[in-house]
Amino acid sequence: MKNTRNIRVYLQPAFLICTAVLATAGAGMSVTINKLGLYLKKEPIPLKKSLDLLDEYGIAPYQVEPVNKFKIENAEVAEALGTKDYIQWILEDTNAEVNSPAKHCLVFITYYDCPDRIPHVPEECYVGGGFQRLASDSVTLEIKNDSGFERKIPGKYLVFGSPKANLWQRAEKFPVLYFFKVNREYASSREEARIALNKNLFQKFSYFSKVELAFNQASVPPSKEEAIAASEKLLSVILPIIENEHWPDLEQ
Repeated sequence: MKNTRNIRVYLQPAFLICTAVLATAGAGMSVTINKLGLYLKKEPIPLKKSLDLLDEYGIAPYQVEPVNKFKIENAEVAEALGTKDYIQWILEDTNAEVNSPAKHCLVFITYYDCPDRIPHVPEECYVGGGFQRLASDSVTLEIKNDSGFERKIPGKYLVFGSPKANLWQRAEKFPVLYFFKVNREYASSREEARIALNKNLFQKFSYFSKVELAFNQASVPPSKEEAIAASEKLLSVILPIIENEHWPDLEQ
């Protein structure tokens, strides 16, 4: 009987009227928001051109061999990544010295066409893979080339190492740099990327992309200065192509 009385409360005319008013108000608010030109829910916006179609012959002095293009085979890992728009390439700087610790770089670029969350960042991925984070710092990458392309990009510099190191075994360690492109601006962290996404209320579309560079191909890792210099050199070649030919133009 007690449960029946409780249900009857929700069937009273006053309660039903209030519910209808609230529902109408909510719908009206949604219409009002749209009329004001505010978009709380974004629509997906595709890449101009798939990252898989990045012109590997137009990024000299860098080159990539077919065996150095990787796709994620593990279904769970692929699902956790949250996107199918990505590339993982090991690029070789053919102008670098043979023994340069920054001669090879693993480039990992992901794209999200309708972002509702910021998925994995290196701090989580590498630690989840069994590495220890040894260092972390904010950096500014100064990108410029002879064609007049110039950017100052906030980024994150990290160093990871193997936890298996001991007195007889030298630790395996390597630097990683990454940043986000969020609509019209760059961000150095997941928190900054979220802030940038939340500012985009007057756009119907929204996207973000993560650019990650890992110098984990050499037995001796590059120093912080070497990793930053190598990153700036590589990005001065590849970033203008991605901006102009792949990432969407929200103005259009």
